[in-house]
Amino acid sequence: MIVITGAAGFIASCMIAKLNAEGRSDLVLVDDFSRIERKANYENKKYVALVDRNSFFSWLVKHFDQVDFVIHLGARTDTTEVNKEIFNELNLNYSQRMFVACSQYEIPLIYASSAATYGAGEYGYLDKEENIPLLKPLNLYGESKNDFDKWVLEGEEYPPFWAGFKFFNVYGPNEYHKGRMASVIMHAYNQILQSGEMQLFRSHRAQVKDGMQSRDFVYVKDVVEVLYYFVEHPQKDKSGIYNLGTGQARAFLHLVQATFKAMGKEEKIKYIDTPEDIRDKYQYFTQADMQKVRKAGYTKEFTSLEVGVKDYIQNYLMRGEYM
Repeated sequence: MIVITGAAGFIASCMIAKLNAEGRSDLVLVDDFSRIERKANYENKKYVALVDRNSFFSWLVKHFDQVDFVIHLGARTDTTEVNKEIFNELNLNYSQRMFVACSQYEIPLIYASSAATYGAGEYGYLDKEENIPLLKPLNLYGESKNDFDKWVLEGEEYPPFWAGFKFFNVYGPNEYHKGRMASVIMHAYNQILQSGEMQLFRSHRAQVKDGMQSRDFVYVKDVVEVLYYFVEHPQKDKSGIYNLGTGQARAFLHLVQATFKAMGKEEKIKYIDTPEDIRDKYQYFTQADMQKVRKAGYTKEFTSLEVGVKDYIQNYLMRGEYM
């Protein structure tokens, strides 16, 4: 069996769809399943059990010998959350328990880190593990992810294979429930649908033009392809912490232009000030260095922003469909 945590969420539910498409239905889904708005993410998937996240470790004691792999994607992902204890509980302590359990029971493990660990990019975006203790995340979410990465690297006992993935700006199907934390593409789609225009944050740096703030936007279908590759090739010498983006930064302006085009709408873009509560913690540029994933043997090309936005909007958002 394969265990997937965060199963009712965005990336994990897409991972379940990928595994189902590859013929795997022996899946154990772990999450807080009390939130009705996320039910559509998993209700039509094929799986053998739903396990509440608070009961999971008790479940694992009884079933560890049946588990082939754990894909740990469950986390608190709200970058505006200011209660550190929430991040300690869900992102750090829970992940530590998972890592220890997988080490004890010799179960291969993949887990979600984040590009938020890179902060303002003072040390670049190279997934060198020796840089991880030096990184300065800009929010508590990023801190919690980096704290776990550091804890992993300081450890003495490890699963037979393990890999952490620093997700960059992931977008795509199954994020309907995410509210403020949904991708810019989904926000752009909804804004344009309602008002016919899109608001972008004005640049507050003289060297960056309005709309040219850039991120590495990666389509969720590519994300699950990479994760699946590592599930299928769990080589001990490939254990480590990896970037997971496209390797190509793109401007928010280009993203919004692709959104208007996919919707068949005329471009109308308005610039507004970046909210003060996030202005000092706003990343102006991210770009994943993807050499490490390539050296591990992953060879597929990544979806371009224009192709990904078109597929997401026309085949999912416009139709209210799920992956």
